[in-house]
Amino acid sequence: MSLSEMTVEQLAKKVLGNERLFILDVRNEDVFNDWKIEGKSIEIVNKPYFDLIEGVEGIVDELPQSEAIVVVCAKENSSKFVGDMLVEAGFEDVFFLKGGMKTWSDHLEPVKIGDLSDGGSIYQFVRIGKGCLSYAIESGNEAVIIDPVRTIEPFIRFAEERGLTIKHVVDTHLHADHISGGRAMREETGATYWLPPKDAEEVVFDYHELTEDHPIHFNGSDSLIRVVYSPGHTIGSTSIVVDNKYLLTGDILFVQSIGRPDLAGKAGDWAGYLWDTLYRRYREMSEDLIVLPAHFGDYSELNDEGSVQEKLGVLFKENTGLQIKEEQFNAKVSENLPPQPNEFKAIRETNMGKQKPTQEEQQEMEIGPNRCAIN
Repeated sequence: MSLSEMTVEQLAKKVLGNERLFILDVRNEDVFNDWKIEGKSIEIVNKPYFDLIEGVEGIVDELPQSEAIVVVCAKENSSKFVGDMLVEAGFEDVFFLKGGMKTWSDHLEPVKIGDLSDGGSIYQFVRIGKGCLSYAIESGNEAVIIDPVRTIEPFIRFAEERGLTIKHVVDTHLHADHISGGRAMREETGATYWLPPKDAEEVVFDYHELTEDHPIHFNGSDSLIRVVYSPGHTIGSTSIVVDNKYLLTGDILFVQSIGRPDLAGKAGDWAGYLWDTLYRRYREMSEDLIVLPAHFGDYSELNDEGSVQEKLGVLFKENTGLQIKEEQFNAKVSENLPPQPNEFKAIRETNMGKQKPTQEEQQEMEIGPNRCAIN
């Protein structure tokens, strides 16, 4: 018997496939309570590494004897140490997560959402360990990437495998909880990088203005992608309508909540914009539009296929953020909010081009859960 490794790719497929998993997380309790691996069929136990240095005898009765155990830590070293002790204690099917939670935070899993009327398709890239959602729209031999995360290799590989040229890269707003891969992808592929100008007043790089007056020319057409100004989460927040079927809402509207307006310190000023977008602009749209947000806050938002999506009409009936009375709205979206994302100010400045952290520093800045929703 010996300790085996499990990659984040293998773990993601098991989580999204709702396979039974037992996870022993050996990080400190406060870190575990803040952010952990989640799934419909996961049983997870937290036993800090420092409590296990002298041996695992004290937790043997809490672990399953007849199923696999995946040991998880921040980077992998502690999980290897504990995993070896479990093997020595007689457990036969023990794995450590390669790269630990740092690698889990970065992993992207592409899921096909549906087809377009011109024969193309749209994919959602699920960053399952962080709650980020990015998109690839393919039509003919071209692709548009929406809200790409820092790790751009999966998008590049996606395009290469399908013989696609990435023509455009779009950020629906200036992100505060993760570092955008938009500029890096422009440098790698030569694609046009689009950013809402009202979010870009402090950026120190060139970009194309993402506004309703500037259509995105894609596969010979200006009509496949429609830009809709939808402020509230940020002053520049912009939605994308694809093929009159899909509504990419950025961080304005999620499946179970709505975006928070406070990450630039202007909740009082932006709450009115958020109300107008959610309760007027979106109300004027077709209820059959399929909402595709830029984040999810809880694993329960994923459907059985592993994607996050819902019809706009359903959200107007079921999403609690769309049931708030106007006179209560400002207080609801501005007070008693969850903690702000880790390092959100530094992340905003990095996305402005004002800070240039190393790749390792960027990874550290992003560690933790998504916190872009009001609850």
